[in-house]
Amino acid sequence: QVQLVESGGGLVQAGGSLRLSCAASGGTLRTSNAGWFRQAPGKARDFVAGVSWNGRTDYTDSVKGRFTISRDNALNMMYLQMDSLNPEDTAVYYCAAAPASYLSRTPSHYTYWGQGTQVTVSS
Repeated sequence: QVQLVESGGGLVQAGGSLRLSCAASGGTLRTSNAGWFRQAPGKARDFVAGVSWNGRTDYTDSVKGRFTISRDNALNMMYLQMDSLNPEDTAVYYCAAAPASYLSRTPSHYTYWGQGTQVTVSS
């Protein structure tokens, strides 16, 4: 059973940056696909970025060129570097992992979830 814990959220002004971290315990991310999702109030949980077990990445269009997903298998960690933030990025951000064979954008395809970390971008 893999436990995921996010950190690094907070309040930032538009144009600023934040780096989210996701720490895994009770299992390894090394052979898992992993991703970041976000959920704004009253909205569905949406895919933000994903990284496959072999390092392939995928991003939703709205964050391409601004966000960078990475992983450190030796530390059992995953990261999301978020630059040029805007108020539309405000949401609770969740990390997730799945022992899947393909990198998915669908939340139901992910088995393990963190509790989320709040990101608020002020204008």
